[in-house]
Amino acid sequence: MTGVLVGPDGLSRCAWAGSTPDYLVYHDTEWGVAVHGEQALYERLTLEAFQSGLSWLTILRKREAFRAAFAGFDPEVVAAFGDDDRARLMADAGIVRNRLKIDAAIRNAAAVLALREHGGLDELLWSHAPADHVPPRGTEDLRATSPESVALAKALKKSGFVFVGPTTMYAAMQACGLVDDHLAGCHRAGVGGRP
Repeated sequence: MTGVLVGPDGLSRCAWAGSTPDYLVYHDTEWGVAVHGEQALYERLTLEAFQSGLSWLTILRKREAFRAAFAGFDPEVVAAFGDDDRARLMADAGIVRNRLKIDAAIRNAAAVLALREHGGLDELLWSHAPADHVPPRGTEDLRATSPESVALAKALKKSGFVFVGPTTMYAAMQACGLVDDHLAGCHRAGVGGRP
C-alpha cells in the first residue's frame, strides 16, 4: 500500500492527511463523505473553483471567510450580487481576491437557480457518479480526471457554469463523495459512502 501512513493515534490514513492538522480533520470528517443539497454543493463547487492553481489548504483555511463573504453560499443571494459586492469581495483579504473567480461564483449562482427548472444541481451532479468506481490501491492509481468528470464539466458548462473543468470537477467528485478515493488501507476507505 503506497501513500498510506499510520498516525500517532494508530489509524492508517492517506498520506496527504498527515501533513497538517487541518488536513487530518478534513480527511477524517469530510473528504469523500456524500454531500447533498443545492447550497452545500454550490459551496463545494465554488471553493474548488477558487482552489484552481492554489493549494487546497489555502482554501480550507479561508473557508469561514468565504462563507461570510458569499452569504453562506446561498445561491439566491449571490446571484443578485452587483458591482458593490464585487468591489467588496475584491477588497476582502480573508478570501482569494481573483476577479475572474469572483465573477464565476456569481455567474454560477445564477446557473444553480436556472437548474431548478431541470431537476436541480444535486440531481445533475449525482447523475454523474460512476456506477463502478474502483478505489485506488495506492498513489500510482490516483487520477486527475475521469470520463464522468469530463461529462460533468460539459453538462455544467452547457448549463451556464464556468471554472468547472474536468480536473476541478474530479476534485469536487472526490470531496463530495461521488467517488471514494481514500487509498486501500486508509481507515476512511469505504466509510463515506455514496447513498
